Parts: sequence; structure tokens; C-alpha cells
Amino acid sequence: MSRVSKSLKNAKVGVFFFTISIFLQFFSRKIFLDELGDSFIGLESTLRSILGFLNLAELGIGTAIGFTLYKPIFDKNHTEINRIIALLGVLYKKIGLAILMVGIIISLFFPLIFAKTEFSLVLIYFVFYALLISTLLAYFVNYHSSLFGADQKGYIIQKYFQSFHITRVILQVIVVLYYKNFYLYIILELIFSIGYSIILRQKIKSTYPWLIINFEDKSSVVKEYPEVIKKVKQVFFHKISQFLKSGTDNILIFALINLQSVALFGNYFLVFSKLNSLIMMAFAGTGSAVGNLIAEDDKDNVNKVFWELVSIQFFIAGFFSLALYYTMDHLILLWLGEEYVLSRIILILFISNFFMMQVTATINRFKNAYGLYADIWAAVSEAIINLLVSLILGSLFGIPGIVAGTVSSLFIIGIIWKPYYLFKHGFEKSVFIYWKGLTPILLSFALSCLLINFCVDHFLSNNYHMSFINWVLYSIKVSLLIIFIYGTLLYIFNKSFRIFWTRVKTLLKKTFNLN
Repeated sequence: MSRVSKSLKNAKVGVFFFTISIFLQFFSRKIFLDELGDSFIGLESTLRSILGFLNLAELGIGTAIGFTLYKPIFDKNHTEINRIIALLGVLYKKIGLAILMVGIIISLFFPLIFAKTEFSLVLIYFVFYALLISTLLAYFVNYHSSLFGADQKGYIIQKYFQSFHITRVILQVIVVLYYKNFYLYIILELIFSIGYSIILRQKIKSTYPWLIINFEDKSSVVKEYPEVIKKVKQVFFHKISQFLKSGTDNILIFALINLQSVALFGNYFLVFSKLNSLIMMAFAGTGSAVGNLIAEDDKDNVNKVFWELVSIQFFIAGFFSLALYYTMDHLILLWLGEEYVLSRIILILFISNFFMMQVTATINRFKNAYGLYADIWAAVSEAIINLLVSLILGSLFGIPGIVAGTVSSLFIIGIIWKPYYLFKHGFEKSVFIYWKGLTPILLSFALSCLLINFCVDHFLSNNYHMSFINWVLYSIKVSLLIIFIYGTLLYIFNKSFRIFWTRVKTLLKKTFNLN
């Protein structure tokens, strides 16, 4: 199967399952908030953020191992793959034990951390340790699944993960509606995590029968890969930065405001994080595809693919950012109620963060494929900027200030620094080539914003009663307007987007047998 075919299969499977999951999660979120309460959902989100902090101990091992696997997979070197996966197992088990120990130590301070909450310590400990065990399964049981991702077979992971996730949420909804029991709600999470790990491990064995699940010569394997250990140390700092950009928001809101605000923030965060994940699913497999492309060492093809992905990612970023700007408030109003609608400035900050995450995705994809993690100072700076700005502005302005910290750090490092680093050390070209190529795309987006805003204000009034049906119709009209104006301008001013559109037309003709 070709690299493009694998990427398309990953995308189709990922988007299909994830779309179902998103609709289910939106439906279930309303039920969980109504039946379990804002405070419990805020508590669960806070505990998950603490676990996210513990997962920093993973040190980016998975990312470094994925980079190391591209070449032996391309060469079909099973012996080398076995040794690299064995190294992953050794490192993951050590990290898993470290996470368990630190988790136990942190939990000793829960009586102080959650002194003012309405929930019993028994419940808090139960939720935390159930989620902790679910997290540790990835380290001790199914770490081999990293091979699926590097081999462009991430669709297998998604198929099983989303099937288990969808079934679990449905059962949790039933339990909440009929029993309103916090313990049963969390027990289901643990049971399905265990079941998923067992099934996935069996699938790994059947897909790669030559893979040695229990590698014996573990001590020597660690010494054979000093370059991987070096990459792991570098990626560690990038992992810290990544966590501080998003994982600390819930903790800061809890510390600076309250648990209820965590739940309010979580509603918006859910929409943007799920949309971001959906787009990642659509691009599933492209990371490993880029890694394999670079392994072939065809620089002209690498450059061509890079600019196609940049144009696609910009179109997606612009489309969803504009669509959310015009439709998000009404969505929250219809979905949860007027009391859950946050200020316009918070929405704009969320959209800004989402847009920048999307337009830097291609940069990150190629940066990871080249194994460029040595810019440790940039990761540290990003973390410090994010934390300082969030703390200062969060104390002054609440949720908007905390989100502003994330936006500012992403702009300085993600938008300004990372393209320079990739072009200098990856492509070995001047970064001015990047900004020159990006200029017509940025102008297309800016002009689109002006034209679309004019058309929405003058031709798509939403002052009528906004029922769910009216919201859907209004959203469709806005979406079509954005696609027409933004898509047309990109097509006119950007060659790579024209090449992408030609690919789409060719694919549609083949799919539907059109002449």
C-alpha cells in the first residue's frame, strides 16, 4: 500500500469514528453537567490535569522512538525494530513506576489541595487512582502500539480506541441517568481501559507475528542507542512546554478562581480540543508519511509536499476559525444554556490559539520527522512565557488572562521561532523563503475575513429566534460562504493549494467513476 493510500485510510477511519465520538461527547457532556454537577466535572478535569503533569515523566520517549523507527520500517529491518521496541519497553516501565510513585506522593496532599471542595476524600482518591491505573496501562501493557503509528497503521489504534470509548460513554450516560453514582461512572472508565489494553495487545501480536513481545536482552539494548537517549532528553523539555500550554489551564483556574469555572472553561475547551483532534485524525498517518518521505532523501518531493500541507492546513485553520467565530456562542447557548456562554474576548482568544496550532502543525510535523529537538531553550522559554503571563493576567482578568498566556507563548515560539529552526537545520534554506511563500496565503486569509464579515453582517442576519434547526441552517450558510470566498482566493493566489485541489478532483473522479 502506498504512502498516500495509508494516509487516506488513516484519515477515513479516524474521522469516521471520531465524528461519532464528538457528537456523543457533546450529548453526554450536557447530561453529565446536569446530573453530576459542575463541581464534580470540574474535579474530574482538575485530577486529569494533575495526571497530565505526571505524564511529563514520559519524557517524550514515544516521540523519539517514533523518529527512530522510520528508517528500519522503510528498510523492513525486523531485527532492528524488535530492539527499538524493546528499548521502548524498558524505558516505559521505568517511567511507569516513577509516575506511580510520584502519583502516590502527590495524593498525600489532597486533604490540603481539596480542603474547600464539597466532595469526600474517599471519592477524590477513588477517582484519582482509577484514572492513574488507566494511564499506567499504556506504559506496562500496550507500549508496543507505537509501532502502529510509525508504520502508518494508526487507524488500527483509532478503530479499537474509539469503539471502546463510544461504548463506555453510552454506558456512563445510562449509569448517570438511572443511578447518579460517581463511583459507577468512574469504574466504567477503568474497566474499559483494561479491556482496550488487552484487545490492543492481542492485535499487535497478530499484525506483527515476528515482533518479540517479551524481549530478554534488555540491559544491552539501552546501551546500544545513545542517540535515542539524547533525543529523549531533548524532547522532555518540549513535552513540558506542550503541557504548560494547555494542561495547566484547569489547574490555574481551580487555584485562581474555583471548580465551577473549571467546568465553564472545559465546555469551550472541549469544543476546540475535539475539533483539533478531528483535524489531527484527518491528517492521521501524515507524520509517519513525512518521516518515510524524508528517509527517501528526495528534497524536491519533500519541498513540494511541505507546501501542499501548509496550504491545506491554512485553509482548514481559516475555515474553522471563521465558522466558530460566527456560530460558537449560539452553539453553547443551545447546547448548555445562557449561563455557560463566556465573554466574546475568551472566544477570540480560543480561536486565536486554535488557528496558530493549526498553521504550525505542518512545521511541527516536519520538525519531528527530521528529529529536530535540540532547541531546548525555545521549549523552556515557551513554558516560562506561558506560565508567567497566565499567572499575572489570570490573577487580574480571570479566564481571559489564563488563555492569553497560552496564546502569547505559542505566537512567540510556534509562529516566529520554529519555522526559522526547521528551515535552517532541516531544509537548510533561508526562512525568508517560508515567509515569502506564506505571504499570499496570509493576504488571502486577511481579505477573506473582511469580505466574509461584510457578507455576514449584510446578508446573513441571525437576529431571529435561534432554534437548533435555525442554527444548523445558519451554520451551513456561513460555512458555504467561507468555503467560497476563502477557497477561491487561496486557489487564485496559491499554487500549492491549486495542486491540492487538482488532487481532490482526481480523487473524486476515481471514487465516483466520473469522467
